[in-house]
Amino acid sequence: MGALSPTTVPLSTRSGPAEVTLRRVRAGGVELNVALAGRGPAVLLLHGFPHTWRLWTDVIGALAAGHRVIAPDMRGFGDSARPADGYDAGTLADDAEQLLAALGVASAAVVGIDAGTPPAFLLAMRRPGLVRRLVVMESLLGGLPGAEEFLAQGPPWWFGFHGEPGLAESVLAGHERTYVEWFLDRGTLGRGVRPDVRDAFVAAYTGTEALRGAFGPYRAAAVSDRQLRAAVAGARLTVPALAIGAHPVGRALERQLRPHADRLTGHVLADCGHIVPLDRPDALLELLLPFLAADR
Repeated sequence: MGALSPTTVPLSTRSGPAEVTLRRVRAGGVELNVALAGRGPAVLLLHGFPHTWRLWTDVIGALAAGHRVIAPDMRGFGDSARPADGYDAGTLADDAEQLLAALGVASAAVVGIDAGTPPAFLLAMRRPGLVRRLVVMESLLGGLPGAEEFLAQGPPWWFGFHGEPGLAESVLAGHERTYVEWFLDRGTLGRGVRPDVRDAFVAAYTGTEALRGAFGPYRAAAVSDRQLRAAVAGARLTVPALAIGAHPVGRALERQLRPHADRLTGHVLADCGHIVPLDRPDALLELLLPFLAADR
């Protein structure tokens, strides 16, 4: 394991300029593109769909002032490798664990949103000695009880579309910008994402192979659900945890977690879309920074 070919990337954020170092890191059996910034207690940030590490653009600077920020493109996403399989939450959690080991990290807070939430949760369940604190946002933990109200009209339409092997990428090839921008607008309640971040997301999801990798977690959803159910059947979430909801998930994730967590705090951000770190970064930081600092 090791980190290769670092490059420096300047960022323009809402709070001013910031700088990250991009590295290729072999984590177990997959090579990941990882953004690194700052020094201090480690914070691992796991994105969702249709995002890359740049989802965290507007919070990296504030986090890096007191933390070592580690923000990978998960397998299949962005500039990371796109293997044919391994997109279930358990394997993604293994990737995260191996990434921390490759970087010499013995303890980290883990933050996950959307598709990054199930692996973040499983990592905390499996390795409470490694995961210092857990933050999860705007996602569901498979079919665990608690999300019935959210799912009353059925799951979001794109779950089935993305989950059918080979279908979505064949339909969307050549129309990636329209599709990605629909999610970005919806996920910010119509406010949109600024052009530099939007264009980076579009580029990361352009092409059949890029799309195929991004749909991997949807196609592994049944396996992930079994892993999540097995995890809560055999153990409890013992690390301090923070569940953050917005629109549309709200408190559904918190309700799923509540029966299984020893130390859980829940918040719902008002007037905030699904893409919390880009839609309401300041409101997110008001919750995140004190929570991460509580055990220092």
